[in-house]
Parts: sequence; structure tokens; C-alpha cells
Amino acid sequence: MIILGVITARGGSKGIPGKNIKLLGDKPLIAYTIDSAKASKLLTDLIVSTDDPEIAEVCKKYGASVPFLRPKELAEDKTPHVPVMQHAVNFFEKEKNCKVDIVVVLQPTSPFRTGEDLDKTLEKLIETGADSAVSLVEISENHPMKIKKLEGDRVLSYCIEEVEGTRRQDLPTAYKRSGAVYAMTRETLMDKNKLYGDFITGFVVPRERSVDIDEPFDWIKTEYMLEKLKEKGYEF
Repeated sequence: MIILGVITARGGSKGIPGKNIKLLGDKPLIAYTIDSAKASKLLTDLIVSTDDPEIAEVCKKYGASVPFLRPKELAEDKTPHVPVMQHAVNFFEKEKNCKVDIVVVLQPTSPFRTGEDLDKTLEKLIETGADSAVSLVEISENHPMKIKKLEGDRVLSYCIEEVEGTRRQDLPTAYKRSGAVYAMTRETLMDKNKLYGDFITGFVVPRERSVDIDEPFDWIKTEYMLEKLKEKGYEF
């Protein structure tokens, strides 16, 4: 079985300039994702898809393969992940003269995934026969039962009715995608043009290691998390 990990790292971040190679602790942000991918026991291959030569050089320094520079038309602000991943798979299969079985999207913006997170998510995909598997994190705030909408002057439940008087700790457990791991079968990505498909399974990762860096405040939060995780004995 060929399981291809693709680190997607576009240049030109506007919210946090140079985000993917900005130093977090003692190494560039993207190096955390490279290290976790190298720690995986199930990934058979790893490549980086980037349009930025500087990002490419940093990735090579930390031991990741960058076999191409992504075309500009696949590196726009609103470019979705599907064509980016399809481009990477097509390039890899042609270069290696093979056909992958499973493809994994690895985003540098979730630096605290571990190799075990990656492998456990992949195991879920393989064992269940699902179309895709994602890492999940339990919601600690903004529970869906508390999300509202306005219709005229009326405040209404957005999707789930909130039972008046329900304590926060009594709300049903809810999850969201953590952003750390997105794994899918080749058929789902290449034939169905989807990342998820109809049957999605998931692996739950701890809240203390879950972050998806998008805005400057997220970076400050991530620096604080790194300090606390190291105090607990994590090695990143």
C-alpha cells in the first residue's frame, strides 16, 4: 500500500506574513509538520507542494522532498485543496511510475500533531473502509446548541434547539475537524473530486494539542501552547 503525505504550503500569507517558515520556538512552523510526518509508521512517501522557492529550501533543509514548484494558478488565495492535491498525486505517480492508495493532506498550520495522530487517523480509514478520515477535536466553546441566527428581530436556534437551563457540562459532546490530518482514498480524490466523500470517519485528538493557525492571535496562542506542552514533557 502506498500512502502519500502531501504538505500544502502556499507562499504569500497575508494574515501572518511568511507564516509557514516563521520561527515557532526554535524552528520554522512547517518543520513541525515535516517532523510529525517522518515519525509516522504508515506514511510511505512525503512531498511538499509549494509555489514559494524559500519555503521549498526550508523544507529540503528539514528533510522533506519538494519535487516541483506548484503552478501559480494553483496557488491563489481562494484555490481549493482538491486541484492542489490532484496535481501533487498526478506528479508523484508519473515520476514514480506507480499508483497511490491513500493520500493525506498535512497543513503546516497545525504544528502539534504527532506521528501517532497521523497513524491512528490512517488506521481508522483503513479499518472502516471509509472514503476519508479526519482528525477531530472536542468543542470546548461555541457549542452548536448555543449558536443562533437572526430572522428579523427574532433570535432562533441555528441548527439545534437549546434546552433552557441546560448547563454547559451537560451539553452533548460535539466535535469539529482539528485541521491536523485529512486522509482519503485515491478514488475519493482523483475520481470523485472530493476530499471527504460520503463515508467519513475520524480520530479524536487532545484539545491541548489542537490549534489551526490563521490569524495573528492564533500565533500568540500557539507560542503559549508550545511552552505549556514542553512543560508537560512533549518534544517538538
